[in-house]
Amino acid sequence: MADLNPLRLDGRHILVTGASSGIGRRTALMLHALGASLSVVDRDEAGLASLDAELCAGKGVARQVADLSDIAGIEELVSRCVAAGGKLHGVVHCAGIQEIMPVRTLQIDGWRRIFAVNTEAALMLGKCLSSKKVYAGNHGSIVFISSVMGMVGSAGAVAYSMSKAALDGMARSLSLELAPRGIRVNCIAPGFVRTPLFEQTERLWDEATRKAVEDLHPLGFGEAEDVAHAVAFLVADTGRWITGSTLVVDGGYLAR
Repeated sequence: MADLNPLRLDGRHILVTGASSGIGRRTALMLHALGASLSVVDRDEAGLASLDAELCAGKGVARQVADLSDIAGIEELVSRCVAAGGKLHGVVHCAGIQEIMPVRTLQIDGWRRIFAVNTEAALMLGKCLSSKKVYAGNHGSIVFISSVMGMVGSAGAVAYSMSKAALDGMARSLSLELAPRGIRVNCIAPGFVRTPLFEQTERLWDEATRKAVEDLHPLGFGEAEDVAHAVAFLVADTGRWITGSTLVVDGGYLAR
């Protein structure tokens, strides 16, 4: 008999990056509510501690403080996650850097920092999950949080847009390479979502600018929970026949 709730994640160990706030935090809360054990990763130790408190020191949650711009340290980070919670069934890469960086003032070090966290870290996490020492061997799923900015671009966001477009291409190629191992690889491309980072930007806008940006989304700005729902769908068996895809969750932004 088919599972009556294919969204359940009992017995699965998922690594979630960027888990201290925004989309990553909401994703961690949702996956845990669905039964997953978690390794939550962020450089913000206080943010991870508050997440742990919100989970009521939830069983099966291991905190790992790490800066994902340290690409050389990612394999060791994943090894710590496996040691703490067992082999992994999946990875959700929510950590990211978004900065306004017009090309005329772009500094290569700034570009590299964005690419390291947004893209290179994602690749290394995918590489790690492909290892027999890391992968639990079933129900494999990798989800990268991309962006509509990787599809349409935005003035002043060349580095960010490049990093997110690269994620979409990476997912397609990785999906073919990892399918024989039973690992699915997908992206989610959100539109403008209300997160602490977005709210910092929003405070810099006047009312006319805020309304103009919101009007680009026929359904209005999104919430982190909207993206977390999509992550859960792709991580769970509900997404078992989906790989190499980018799921757009944008309130209609790209429909215009």
